[in-house]
Amino acid sequence: MVEDFQSWLESYDLEKLFSDKRDKETIDKEMFLFVRSNDFDSYFSFDGELGALYEKEGTLLRVWTPTAKSVEVWTYTDESIKKPSQKIAMVQKPKGIFEAYLPGDQHGTIYVYNILFLNNRETITVDPYARATTVNGTKSVITDLLRTNPDGWGERLPAFGLPEEAIIYELHIRDFSISETSGITNKGKFLGLTEKKTKNPSGISTGLDYLIDLGITHVQILPMFDYATVDETNLTEPQYNWGYDPLNYNVPEGSYSTDPFDPFNRIIELKEMIRTLHENGLRVIMDVVYNHVYDPKDQALERTVPGYFYRYNEDGSLANGTGVGNDTASERHMMRKYIIDSVKYWAKEYHLDGFRFDLMGIHDSVTMNKIRETLDKVDPSIIIIGEGWEMITPLPEELKASQKNAQAMPRIAHFNDSIRVALKGSDFGDETDRGFISGKNYQEDLLLRNIKGGMHLSSHSSYVDPEQVIQYVEAHDNLTLYDKLLRSNPNDSEEVRIKRHTLATSIVLLSQGVPFIHGGQEFLRTKEGVANSYQSPDEINQFEWERLTTFQQSVAYVRGLIALRKSEYLFRLHTHEEIDAHFTTLSENFNIVAFALENEEKKYIIVFNANRSDTIFRIEKGKYAILVEDNQVFLERKAEAILMDKILVKAHTTTVLYIGKQQ
Repeated sequence: MVEDFQSWLESYDLEKLFSDKRDKETIDKEMFLFVRSNDFDSYFSFDGELGALYEKEGTLLRVWTPTAKSVEVWTYTDESIKKPSQKIAMVQKPKGIFEAYLPGDQHGTIYVYNILFLNNRETITVDPYARATTVNGTKSVITDLLRTNPDGWGERLPAFGLPEEAIIYELHIRDFSISETSGITNKGKFLGLTEKKTKNPSGISTGLDYLIDLGITHVQILPMFDYATVDETNLTEPQYNWGYDPLNYNVPEGSYSTDPFDPFNRIIELKEMIRTLHENGLRVIMDVVYNHVYDPKDQALERTVPGYFYRYNEDGSLANGTGVGNDTASERHMMRKYIIDSVKYWAKEYHLDGFRFDLMGIHDSVTMNKIRETLDKVDPSIIIIGEGWEMITPLPEELKASQKNAQAMPRIAHFNDSIRVALKGSDFGDETDRGFISGKNYQEDLLLRNIKGGMHLSSHSSYVDPEQVIQYVEAHDNLTLYDKLLRSNPNDSEEVRIKRHTLATSIVLLSQGVPFIHGGQEFLRTKEGVANSYQSPDEINQFEWERLTTFQQSVAYVRGLIALRKSEYLFRLHTHEEIDAHFTTLSENFNIVAFALENEEKKYIIVFNANRSDTIFRIEKGKYAILVEDNQVFLERKAEAILMDKILVKAHTTTVLYIGKQQ
């Protein structure tokens, strides 16, 4: 227990214990076991602020490193100078804290920590809590954040409505603007998302104006914190990465700024981007990657407390549920604190509206719930979504932040891969596998349960509310839907392929839950068959804005479906009880899924036909208005009701009918 552990600490000379004349391998092993013990975690846990605590009169530097013998702050007058201008000894405090106070206005001061550990190993590291860094994230920079606020930077947006009202659109900063067809000046930069009146070569609006016109509510941006594998000093050389290789978690990525050598420029320009999106009614979700790091040996967390922040197998090797060589240990007090502190910082300082957790199943549900609790104090309408996959990592199954444990994490959403597979087939193994839209039989029941907000998917998940269900058919990883259809249905004509594609998108947008669109999905984005294009060149990843011209009808259709969803609460019910009360299944056979949504005033009939041929669908006789037919949306037709008892639904299309009950 901790009390016994404290007595043990007081009765031993730790410096002697870990620096005697035994071989280094034995000493390092003992240090590792010492750091990994539960008593260590409890005894040294610290809940105060860490990092560079700036005030104009002076800055307090505070770092947590319980196994350190001594720590120095090295400061530099210039990033390019290798030797520090000062070496300042830090004062040891309880709970493994070391502090140093730097008097005067330290905004812009460059620093690192030099740490000598109890086992006489030494390291130099950036501050894990750094909020600004030099180019390529090699040194920390003290920052007066008030000086990084652009003109017009005000308060947070008012709270968003119900989560089901969100329509999420995923994009990558570079992809969005890098193409010559974008008409955007600041290509591949944060500022590219601030430009208005941009057009493609055919004169169709692109960029920010396009997003506004599309009608989405939230832009989900692939990682925009500082990541490792793009050299910020050589951006004239084409480089590409999605950003799932974390380096400095609390620092914006420098390659997206117009001057990566200025540590504050990236902060200012990211805030300018967020402010502009907010001013135009678009909220921002940040993709965060706390489940692993790029290089576990060189990460600042490891360099400050070796052996503490990662999850290990019984043989002492790093756990690898992430598939990239390491899993972080969110269940440990100071790793949990780090994630919570980081998310809170981004939410408060950058006014972010949501967070998407990469490989959330690596984390534990206690941490995710504490994140929810923390963000609720900032703004309870902040959206939390994540990949709740079942990950093989040394954490008890019942503690994993997975879909199967969704009931233990209220108001945290999961990407619903069940609807994705039901619609188009598996993305793994056999890429020719098919789903409902591509000709696979007997998917109707599974698809219908997903359309109902993931209800009764007990073997797959335990969703308790539709707000926990992210409905999607494609995302940044795996094949785009267009490329998947090329593999699974290679003999289709382009016309049929477009219809299959738009059928899938219509199902996503008309399902209960929270719809998610991969950027470019609405104009049938292709990556030339590259499934995971995280390091592919711009030619593969860029938004081809001329496809707006080629697929104008598809874009208009998606825009219309978004408008339809936003216009009617029945398409975005808030509880499973409401869904049960207002949802009636009409058909789930022979590649037809049909249902009704109704209340006391009105009724909608929605029919999805995945057959190769048109079908006659019979309905209760009445005067119906046709809202959706043959890949077109006609919202204005509500007043043009026609007496009918059946409707022709074209092959691979969606039909939506409306009838008022007071007529």
